[in-house]
Amino acid sequence: MMSKDEQAIEAEIKEKGLTAKRITPDMLDAEIVAEDYHVFPGSCLTVCCLTLKNGFTVTGESACASPENFNAEIGQKIARSNAREKLWPLLGFRLRDQLAGV
Repeated sequence: MMSKDEQAIEAEIKEKGLTAKRITPDMLDAEIVAEDYHVFPGSCLTVCCLTLKNGFTVTGESACASPENFNAEIGQKIARSNAREKLWPLLGFRLRDQLAGV
């Protein structure tokens, strides 16, 4: 699920003709095969666990300071976004290995 910021950056990359191999937001999303959420009882802490195609998992969290502001849907969106952000360096490492012939 590409954010508006990612869409703007993708448009700028294409506009500038930067065509070398790179990681794209779509590549991140293609790695995700499952997502699970957990809210710890008595808390405003939401954890998202994304499972990738190779079985590896990454997690993201969200929490609100005021329990009155807790919303499960918003908590899941933020936790998922935070987990997904962790994929950039992982896929970047994989691509760099490929480019280096390792």
